[in-house]
Amino acid sequence: MGETINMYSKQYKPEITPKMIKRIVIGIVAIFVIAIGFSMFYTVQEEEHVAIITFGEFTGEQTEAGLYFKAPYPIQKVVKVPAKLTQKINIGFREDRDGNIIVVEEEALMITGDENIVHADAIVEWKIENVHNYLYNIGDGISFLRNSATSAIRSVIGSQNLDYAITDGKTEIQALVTEQLKQLQLNYKTGIHIIEVKFQDIEPPSGEVDQAFKNVTNAREEKNTKINNAHKYENEKIPVARGEAQALMEKAGAIKEARIFTAQGDVAKF
Repeated sequence: MGETINMYSKQYKPEITPKMIKRIVIGIVAIFVIAIGFSMFYTVQEEEHVAIITFGEFTGEQTEAGLYFKAPYPIQKVVKVPAKLTQKINIGFREDRDGNIIVVEEEALMITGDENIVHADAIVEWKIENVHNYLYNIGDGISFLRNSATSAIRSVIGSQNLDYAITDGKTEIQALVTEQLKQLQLNYKTGIHIIEVKFQDIEPPSGEVDQAFKNVTNAREEKNTKINNAHKYENEKIPVARGEAQALMEKAGAIKEARIFTAQGDVAKF
């Protein structure tokens, strides 16, 4: 039985002929040529800039949308970046796919200048301004931007008092952080342009301290409301009073002149 199987296997064993080898070689070459052909074309989308890399060196940039030709890989390759797209990163929190907010405490907790702790979270709007610098001067643009933004926020809040940071100082702190973050990008030549830093919240610690600061904030807002109302009352009453005073003065002047004319007439008759 074993001999019969061996004879059957020998009888039907396919032979690799020169013609078959030639077809295999032609197929491999065809696949290689097709792959090279596909690697010689690339597309640029509306929101993209494309960096052209030749033998590992940055040799050009394509900024207009369309279909373009390049040397085959590995001579040239392209790297696409969304340079025309305004991007956002969250500092101090993340948002999952369901829209739920996840707090990132290591980014959000800050120490103020008077050694108190606040919880700050912000959104940074940015764009890629220089593709070469973005690709070659920093390893990971998102990580660098998040770290530099956190550093700028800590630096600015660390120079402010807690009371000012959570009440009247939010706008000024926001502007200072934006300018400092812009300067960091220039110093490190990251190729990143900072559009704006927007704080979502700057909050005091939780618990009794939190309630105390809320009371302070409410009292401050009530004070400002009363001051504004007083100014409004002043602006309404003063013009009226001035008008009445002017009318009385004009009436008194008219009476004075009338009496003078009457007296002069009496003197003339006398």
